[in-house]
Amino acid sequence: MINQTYLVTGGTTGIGLATAQLLSAEGAKVIVTGRNPATLAAARQQLPAGTVVLRSDSGSLTDAQALGTEVQKHAGRLAGAFLNAGTAQFGPFETMTPQHYDDLFNVNVRGLFFQLQSLLPLLANPSTVVLNASIAAELGFPATSLYSATKAAVVSLGKSLAVELAPRGIRLNTLSPGPIKTPIYAKLGLPAEAQPGFEEHMASQSLFKRFGEPGEVARLARFLLSADSSYIIGENLTIDGGARLT
Repeated sequence: MINQTYLVTGGTTGIGLATAQLLSAEGAKVIVTGRNPATLAAARQQLPAGTVVLRSDSGSLTDAQALGTEVQKHAGRLAGAFLNAGTAQFGPFETMTPQHYDDLFNVNVRGLFFQLQSLLPLLANPSTVVLNASIAAELGFPATSLYSATKAAVVSLGKSLAVELAPRGIRLNTLSPGPIKTPIYAKLGLPAEAQPGFEEHMASQSLFKRFGEPGEVARLARFLLSADSSYIIGENLTIDGGARLT
């Protein structure tokens, strides 16, 4: 990965930040995106000098379609991209509104789709792309109907696009984390008094009875982005501490 350039969307916190740090430690040049001014500023402090930190909102169609142009200002070619940016909103089915629907699908599906489309001219031959989905795409959890639907769409895109982009030398895979300790759990819109119980329940789904760490997912993302996974394509790899087995 030395001297190769990788893009990580949603790279200012959680899994994205951990992945950017890992890639940088292995000698890669990294470009990260985010939309929150506070986390953008923090990432500039936490990531090595030379890391490019861009403000780009995955929920904005304009930003998604312009991402390739923005990245090209800093890199003529990408060895890979981790399309990690995502959002979540949980709640009973009857409480979900058209705004919830739009917010989730705009970031998790539309943004990812058009970001990748905009990046195609920059992706080298060969190059790698990793999409971040979730075990919620395949398992049934209460109060996650919209979120799960967006992540199922990502898994489906991963299969179709792997076939379509392979002739361009782009090797595409998807990863699906289970309960991982990231800031997303504080943004679900749950009442404050419900948060501890929800987190305890999510951690209990793992056979290890704990949340996974962002760095554990980052190592899987790094594997899929690297030549170490050179004969893996069109797969959806799960990292959930055995939650699917409980």
